[in-house]
Amino acid sequence: MKAATVRYILDTIGEMFPDAHCELNHSNAFELTIAVLLSAQCTDETVNKVTKDLFQKYKSPEDYVAVPLEELEQDIRRIGLYRNKAKHIRNLCMLLMEQYGGEVPREHDELVKLPGVGRKTANVVVSNAFDVPAIAVDTHVERVSKRLALANWKDSVLEVEKKLMKQVPREEWTLTHHRLIFFGRYHCKAQNPRCQVCPLLDVCREGKKRMKTSQIRKDK
Repeated sequence: MKAATVRYILDTIGEMFPDAHCELNHSNAFELTIAVLLSAQCTDETVNKVTKDLFQKYKSPEDYVAVPLEELEQDIRRIGLYRNKAKHIRNLCMLLMEQYGGEVPREHDELVKLPGVGRKTANVVVSNAFDVPAIAVDTHVERVSKRLALANWKDSVLEVEKKLMKQVPREEWTLTHHRLIFFGRYHCKAQNPRCQVCPLLDVCREGKKRMKTSQIRKDK
């Protein structure tokens, strides 16, 4: 894609969502890591409801390890896959205590070694907690990137990330990540994207197709 088109997309989304930010409530890197881990296949809204009490009860890795696993499971029961996530949290906290002095590591390569922490989670943590430029590709970022032809339809999540990193200036990676999420969450939704009022319709292959299909139905 031409650099001018990419710039147009970034600027337009920036105008639509100038205040885009991480919507997971947290006060430090450790809480953010737990929140992102919990957010897999779950809405940020639900995670925030759970962590409101969770982060009052558990302040450190030692706190999570000190209670029976069943108790932690009950504390996050409203979260999808809560049993697996409770195990990941326990194992993650034990590893932090054993190898990292109870602190969340700042390096991406170290973060992905933690139980339950994949590339996306690590990118969110380094960018939001440690101000290291990164683009985390979640379902919203992937969907929007492919619809706007910033990536190919069949690209893997890693391929989408690499293409965005190549096309977006490094100093804008983190901000672009947040704006793409807001754009996908509140405007370019999976089921009912707001194509008819979208300022990016002229560069969106998905939008053009949907509008054409809609027009054909009207003409019948």
